[in-house]
Amino acid sequence: MDVPSTWQKSSFSGSGDGNACLELASTPTNLHLRESDTPATTLTAPLNSLAHLLAGIRVNALTDRRPAP
Repeated sequence: MDVPSTWQKSSFSGSGDGNACLELASTPTNLHLRESDTPATTLTAPLNSLAHLLAGIRVNALTDRRPAP
């Protein structure tokens, strides 16, 4: 598993060094997200899967696949 060495704070987290920040890091194969106050927990997505998701969002190609009530 690739582990990021450098994390970048989101510009939406505001200024200062507070602990309520979203941080982002990338490695050659994955994108990693974490909350700065719980850095041991990360959300990792493969770059190619994330690219497909973003492309689907851009062309409004996503559908709701939940079963009908």
